[in-house]
Amino acid sequence: MTYFIDTHCHLASLSYQSQGFKSVKEVVDRALSVGVSHLLSVSCTTKEFYKNLELTKGFNNIYLALGIHPLNLEEEPNWSEKELKDLLLSDKRVIALGETGLDYHYSPENKKEQLESFAKQINIAKEVCKPLIIHAREAKDDTLALLRSENAKDVGGVIHCFTDSVDMARQCLDLGFYISFTGVATFKASDNVREVLKYVPNDRLMLETDCPYLAPVPVRGIENEPAYCRYTLKYIADFKGMSEDSLASITSQNFENLYKVKLKEPNVTVGECSTYKLDKFFNVSFEK
Repeated sequence: MTYFIDTHCHLASLSYQSQGFKSVKEVVDRALSVGVSHLLSVSCTTKEFYKNLELTKGFNNIYLALGIHPLNLEEEPNWSEKELKDLLLSDKRVIALGETGLDYHYSPENKKEQLESFAKQINIAKEVCKPLIIHAREAKDDTLALLRSENAKDVGGVIHCFTDSVDMARQCLDLGFYISFTGVATFKASDNVREVLKYVPNDRLMLETDCPYLAPVPVRGIENEPAYCRYTLKYIADFKGMSEDSLASITSQNFENLYKVKLKEPNVTVGECSTYKLDKFFNVSFEK
């Protein structure tokens, strides 16, 4: 099994004790045991970033990203542009600005504040030369308009957890962005996502968990974790008529291309996870 990447997770948001995790190392070990070799842990506030930084200290296979999420603006209504820039440049593992963007589904009442925050962050990304990780929910027109008006194409990025239309995907691809898919692609009602999967070329496709959210079938309904990216890989590889190794290799290369990194062998030793197997929840055996 070729190793591959969970390109978007929230390690600081996992419920460690209630899920039986003792540490980030155990989460990483479980991921490694099924071929998920590298993680990009995303922060949605500066407070979360400091927690992420501490949790992941010493792991050369965990990258970081920081942005001010549109649904977290109430927590940091007066976030500092200088602090955000400084933090984005504070550690070589920080490879992207995000998660940022627009969300009119859960927070339509503060569109003005969201638009202002998003525009500022696009320009900060250009200043620090880091790609964008975009959250866009029920905000297609404004998202595309800002990406164009603020010249987001200069740094590029990824539309994460893509659940919009083929037309939205087409316009994002035209702007040079990648499209990332979560376990939502495995849901029975997600025909629209699968239509986009057919459309997006392999060299612009990424995979993610968005954990602790959106666990894929067959573990839907429980807290998600990076190891479960393997289920999404398997499903999408089958859907596209590819081998898992081929899709893993392609999406890993896409990650390297977007974030301008060269993946290294992780400096962690896979521990004994005797109480944990993916097939604990489903009668499927994954071979590395």
